[in-house]
Amino acid sequence: MNAIFSAIFIASALILCIAGPNAFLPALLNGAKEAAITCLTLFCIYSLWMGLSHVASDAGINDAVARLLRPACYKFFRTKSALGAQYAAMNVTCNVLGLGGAATPFGVKAMKAFDGEGNIFGRNLLFIINATSVQIVPSTVIALRASYQSAAPADIFAPALLTTAICTGMAVILYFLSDKLCRSLSRRSS
Repeated sequence: MNAIFSAIFIASALILCIAGPNAFLPALLNGAKEAAITCLTLFCIYSLWMGLSHVASDAGINDAVARLLRPACYKFFRTKSALGAQYAAMNVTCNVLGLGGAATPFGVKAMKAFDGEGNIFGRNLLFIINATSVQIVPSTVIALRASYQSAAPADIFAPALLTTAICTGMAVILYFLSDKLCRSLSRRSS
């Protein structure tokens, strides 16, 4: 990927130097400025959400949510590990709230717990849910849109909800079907 992006940048820079040599440096500096502003904005958004996540954790809210979701996680991820179910519940909760960065540590811990018990199904299912970006509240995108003075930053709520429901729903259904098919084929061959 780095090679592709480097090639695109070099080709674009060469074309801009040939087409408008006086515009090259201002365009380069403007792009760097916009990148720095976006990085700082994302840093602030993640700092806010991570801070709120720590406050929620200290207040016991994370544990309460995990306790509510843990029974469903035991069945859904086919796990016997209390820690695995709790971490998976927290990962899904953070993703649903649009806090992908905050969800990552919980997802890694859940994967390790699933690996520890040999639960390949749970590990794969959690990966699929994370890859399809299940989220009800796209808070990071809304905050980025607000930082760029969008007239209605939350207008993406309904399309994002529809997209995530279809994408995640189809991925989970297809995984369950493929798992069932693989298990039936392995029973036939034995």
